[in-house]
Amino acid sequence: MLVHKVDDEVSLRLFNKDDSEEFYDLTINSKSYLKEWLGWLDYTKSVEDTAQNIQSRCNELVENGGYPQSFAIIYNGEIAGTIGFNEINKANKIGVVGYWLGEKFQGKGIMSKAFKAVIDYGFNDLKLNRIEVRIAVENKKSRALPERFGFKKEGEIRQAEWLYDHYVDHVIYGLLAIEWK
Repeated sequence: MLVHKVDDEVSLRLFNKDDSEEFYDLTINSKSYLKEWLGWLDYTKSVEDTAQNIQSRCNELVENGGYPQSFAIIYNGEIAGTIGFNEINKANKIGVVGYWLGEKFQGKGIMSKAFKAVIDYGFNDLKLNRIEVRIAVENKKSRALPERFGFKKEGEIRQAEWLYDHYVDHVIYGLLAIEWK
């Protein structure tokens, strides 16, 4: 899956080194919006930092036997965000999905389309048995996504993530391949 067209507006594709500046600009322009729930934003200080991130994403392709682990979300020709598997446990066939969308792309149904495509990919192409999503308890907007697609709330992890000056608890959602039909 090098490019997967979801519909006329949304597609998923592999990142490439030419995306560094556009992806950096999206990240920085959405920084104050994203910072409420993403703890890594202060580590992105330059286009070069973003280029390194993209290179590590490209390396995942080799490590996963030609199967990409993460994607650029493209909306009408622009990078709108990213989605993919933050972790894949090959032995147990479990993938953990992570995602974010730039502020100006919110409210257009983009992430719902990308999320469904990645879940399909995880179960059908990667042959995962289980997909998880871990989200800060108070991040209601992000939590709505797995809930809408039939993921089950399985529990909470206390103080699961440090966000700049405080810990947040996470909700864990899970979905099994047999439940995705």
